[in-house]
Amino acid sequence: MATEPLVVLSNARMHFGSVRALDGVDLSISSGECVGLIGHNGAGKSTAVNLINGGLTATDGDVTYTLPDGSTATGAAAARAAGVRSVFQELSLCPNLTVEENMRVPQRDLTGAGWRKRARVRIAAALDAVFPGHGIDAGAEVGDLSLAERQMVEIAIGFSDGPVPARLVILDEPTSSLDAGIAGQLTDYVRGFCAGGGAVIFISHMLGEVFDVATRIDVLKDGKITDSRAVGDFTQQGLIDAMGHVASEAAKQAADPNRIGDEVLTTDEGLSARRGELVGLSGLAGHGQAAALARFYLARSAGRGQVRNPDVCFVAGDRVRDGVMPLWSILRNVSLTALASMTRFGLVDREAERALGADWKKRMGIRTDDMGNPILSLSGGNQQKALFARALASSADIVVMDDPMRGVDVGTKQDAYAMIRAEAEHGRTFLWYSTETEEVCQCDRVFVFRNGAISAELTGDDINEQNILAASFEMQGQTS
Repeated sequence: MATEPLVVLSNARMHFGSVRALDGVDLSISSGECVGLIGHNGAGKSTAVNLINGGLTATDGDVTYTLPDGSTATGAAAARAAGVRSVFQELSLCPNLTVEENMRVPQRDLTGAGWRKRARVRIAAALDAVFPGHGIDAGAEVGDLSLAERQMVEIAIGFSDGPVPARLVILDEPTSSLDAGIAGQLTDYVRGFCAGGGAVIFISHMLGEVFDVATRIDVLKDGKITDSRAVGDFTQQGLIDAMGHVASEAAKQAADPNRIGDEVLTTDEGLSARRGELVGLSGLAGHGQAAALARFYLARSAGRGQVRNPDVCFVAGDRVRDGVMPLWSILRNVSLTALASMTRFGLVDREAERALGADWKKRMGIRTDDMGNPILSLSGGNQQKALFARALASSADIVVMDDPMRGVDVGTKQDAYAMIRAEAEHGRTFLWYSTETEEVCQCDRVFVFRNGAISAELTGDDINEQNILAASFEMQGQTS
């Protein structure tokens, strides 16, 4: 394995006013390494990668790149010349452009006559290499693709051929919308890329993937790297402890079957749920789960009466497209579903709104000094906490969740599981689609989808990974 340092951070600091996002980070990434960068939401991971890719300039300290000719340089232009590329957790594709047109945004040599053909060849080759059998048309408009397909396109662009070859690729939550099979294709490709002399920074809250693909793990906590070891020197529990959070025991408690009441919903797809029940939707990504949830939510949320007394509320997984109001404050994003209950004669009781925000900030652990700050000032995981708070602050008896834990760290997940279970104990019903089998197994009943229809209904001890996979991949076209 080569040891050439592609990028070196020396005592790097990044301050945003009084907030110390990074507080003296020393980090070196060399050819052949896959470095797992781990930490809770708000630990400084996004800031660190934005220093590395040239998107931010350090308040203090140095970020130095080794160029292909062996010389060193600093600055955003040097990052590009060094072959540093980023695949962001919040996907950066333009939805109104085609896949091949999105290639032109980062690859500035795609100009002149025939650029579309060159772009199509590059993205098709990258998709074929990373995700064999992907089925994505380079001429398709990105807005028409599923969330998983958009994530695949963004990843493929990161590894694609270009005027400067990719030498260091930063993957920020790259599998958050991918099912296990497609995620496995990516990790296989990452291993080959690093074996060929490339380097990867792999950021994921799915610790099993980190252990599977990383050669080294660096732990960020409160803007500092507090631990850095070869992956074999960590255990999963040891890594959780190093992050500074021990999973909540309340989230691991078995469900109380006596809390489940009468049936409160049925759908045309065959979904059903009872009061206080956690109903999971599983199966391979893109097989109709999200569409079934959307149809149910829209059907039950129409009508003027739903504003003040909603039947259902919604927690989005694609927070950029379906979740946050980007121009609003954290408080306004959280209080949105409860505003009607705090309004008299057309005026909002601002004191009640602030009290609600303070309550949910504490309950969800939203990391901010001021709920009046813009929602985009939060890390991605903390934005997701705000969306949870918005839904749970409503009076709705049914909560629809579309893969809501995307980009949320392991400690926060455990806290969220405990809160969901507590809400269910008080009679709330949850429809929960997740691409993570571990989450689905938290549920009382699971509907597995395949090809747009329910292929299995699992309860009790039958809810396990083996049965979910069997129902997801059952052979088609068999004859007796």
